[in-house]
Amino acid sequence: MKIKEVTSYLDQTVPLMLQESYDNSGLLLGDEAKDLKGMLLTVDVTEEVVSEAVRKNCNLIIAHHPIIFKGLKKITGQNHVERTVEAAIKNDIAVYAAHTNLDSVDFGVSKMLADKVGMQNQQVLEPKENLLKKLATFCPVDYAEKVRKAIFEAGAGKIGEYDSCSFNLEGRGSFKPGEGTDPFVGEKNQLHYEREERIETVYPLYLEDKVLKALFESHPYEEVAYDVYPLDNKFDKVGHGMIGELKEAYAAEKFLEKIKKELGIGCIRHSTSKDKQVKKVAVCGGSGSFLIDKAKKAGADMFITADMKYHEFFEADKDFILVDIGHHESEKYTKDLLNQLIIKKFPNFAPTLSEIDTNPINYL
Repeated sequence: MKIKEVTSYLDQTVPLMLQESYDNSGLLLGDEAKDLKGMLLTVDVTEEVVSEAVRKNCNLIIAHHPIIFKGLKKITGQNHVERTVEAAIKNDIAVYAAHTNLDSVDFGVSKMLADKVGMQNQQVLEPKENLLKKLATFCPVDYAEKVRKAIFEAGAGKIGEYDSCSFNLEGRGSFKPGEGTDPFVGEKNQLHYEREERIETVYPLYLEDKVLKALFESHPYEEVAYDVYPLDNKFDKVGHGMIGELKEAYAAEKFLEKIKKELGIGCIRHSTSKDKQVKKVAVCGGSGSFLIDKAKKAGADMFITADMKYHEFFEADKDFILVDIGHHESEKYTKDLLNQLIIKKFPNFAPTLSEIDTNPINYL
């Protein structure tokens, strides 16, 4: 088994196209063509994690946070990033990161956090825009089902919890094959009319290559007629944060204690919670203060995230509660998420979860 088999699977399952413009997800170090000995899953890549990988004979580290994030202009061992990169290279260890792309998918980091605090009826809090496209194609009536099946299997036709969604209309197509053609139907230099079906469906931008490939391979025509349209619709399977409801309403103070217990957190920061009730909850793993207004407008009683500043706590008003549980604390289950994704695809190759606590923040 090659390293590329794992990294390619992750690239497809958690598409790199979904990462934010400032991010640096994907393969950061190493040669994908090498044999995979073992993989170590971690939130952060540190010198200690690299040493752990060496001890456990793992030549692939899969992390949530990319060790190479800002510009790396030299490697002289002057800081922890340079030393970590140097150690990985010396020990021939590949390093892969799934960061904001893993934050964005609806089964990602915020989903794990939402599950941990007991949220039901979960939805993406802020769905991304400009990710959907519409495909319209035309094919002989007798081949329409084959084409539909192929593009659906490639990921097209999903709307919410529905799949295989399409609109179909029968009509008459015309074309005149030229001298250099090899027409599926019709004769060269003669105008031909064919009973055709127009198939319309939608797909997310990151699946475009896969969907179009399926279309071309399943379509009988030498030249496939198709149109692609950008859509303004929001894509509710990708975005920032999650929102949902608790099975029952909690007194805020009681629910805060539940959060500490479920997440194994020693302390949390929060706005005023006295005499307040919590039923609808929003969460965002990592730094999520940019979603405060979105959580309020969505009707959340509480918003759980990390890295909130002093003045942002003033934005909590009336029955709205802001909770900062810490960055690492909100993302520490990412190792389990990556483990689930990898085992699902490679059930006979068990990853190793790092035993190193990489949280750089300590509490007295």
